[in-house]
Amino acid sequence: MKTSKLLIVLALIATNAYSDTIEMTVNGLVCGFCAQGIEKTLRKNPATADVLVSLENRLVAVVTRDGTDIPDTDLRKALTNAGYDVKAIERTQRSMDELRAVLKEGK
Repeated sequence: MKTSKLLIVLALIATNAYSDTIEMTVNGLVCGFCAQGIEKTLRKNPATADVLVSLENRLVAVVTRDGTDIPDTDLRKALTNAGYDVKAIERTQRSMDELRAVLKEGK
């Protein structure tokens, strides 16, 4: 009985250990080609469901597939290897639609 309760608690912790959206502040984004390259690189990861790149806001957002995650180290490495400087990585519950709306309002 104790073992099954422990497994349930661990499963709940693991489920809450990731967020659906990973938002990154990235320096070095200067053109549409940059955005296209980042999107292509991040979509190669099987955990990626969607990608949003905003040059104006230095924002790269990745939505992960249900039940998956991409470690910060993998994200940082992918972007650094492509020549970009990752300043911050934050996990949020914002949807892509919400992010697009916020970015549109800022224009």
